[in-house]
Amino acid sequence: MSAAEEGAMETTTFATAIESALAQAMASDPTVVILGEDVRTLRRNLLVRFGPDRVRNAPISEAAFVGASVTASMAGLRPVVEVMLVDFIGVAVDALLNHAAKLEAFSGGAWRAPMVVRATCGGGYGDGGQHEQSLWGWLAHIPGLSVVVPSTPADAGALMLAAVEDEGPVIFLEHKLLADYWLDYLGGGSRETVEFDIPEAGARGIVPDRWEPLPLGKAAVRREGKDLTVVSLGVGVHRSLEAADRLAEQGINATVVDLRTVAPLDEETVLQSVEATGRMLVVDEDYRQHGLSGELAALALEAGLNPRYARVCTETTIPFDREREAEVLPNVARIIQAAEGLMAG
Repeated sequence: MSAAEEGAMETTTFATAIESALAQAMASDPTVVILGEDVRTLRRNLLVRFGPDRVRNAPISEAAFVGASVTASMAGLRPVVEVMLVDFIGVAVDALLNHAAKLEAFSGGAWRAPMVVRATCGGGYGDGGQHEQSLWGWLAHIPGLSVVVPSTPADAGALMLAAVEDEGPVIFLEHKLLADYWLDYLGGGSRETVEFDIPEAGARGIVPDRWEPLPLGKAAVRREGKDLTVVSLGVGVHRSLEAADRLAEQGINATVVDLRTVAPLDEETVLQSVEATGRMLVVDEDYRQHGLSGELAALALEAGLNPRYARVCTETTIPFDREREAEVLPNVARIIQAAEGLMAG
């Protein structure tokens, strides 16, 4: 049980937990504002409570409203900027890469950009490679950006509060297969015949009656095992836990580490587990090449460890075709196969 779950009072959904944490932050700090595409519809409860000056719709121009949020944060506000899909951050990357991420370093600490960019990420429902990417490794590559990817409602709310209170720019990514308001949309209309592999343990969970921030850069060990370490985040944590249960039937006991944040990265927790098991399997829905999975391998080697290593990642551009998409993205079958390969050597 995480710190956020202690003293918990109710069970709620992933997206509701985030909204609850935002409401708490907005109630305690009048400088917290929300802006982005369709936020007056998506965040209508916050609009009713806090009014149109603090929940503001923006035109479909990510470069404009993310750029405006950088200067707003410099002027004393704490914007929570909603970019509907992480794929669309590419339109606004100049504001993040060349401005928000570098303000503190270039000004010697005189200027900061305390802003949150909230976006959905992840695939598994047939929208293809311009709407289903994860991109957390790409974003975490930029010094000065924090990147958060929660896997449970309790962590989602606590990490959102931490992100809002942080003094630098934070990218907050929520996987669409965990967010109930996205599932309502994705499962409707022409997609009623499509089955989604949704991890229920992540979509609903126990949350506290009042949120406390969860420190960025602190991983959680979701399962203990002596044979190998599986490192993942977001939906991948739930895939990894399911795979670990099936592997246990074969006598293979896996530790599952939930990173929670890509930057900052909890190196200590990962290294302690890998040192104990001697095997590391990274389950990463981001792209394989030049990403988080390779960074974790380098981390272990630079620490003097020499674990047996494997990774299950998104291998190429995500196709629209549902069957081909399932072959490209990480899934339970691929995780089990990779773990068995590590144990066989």
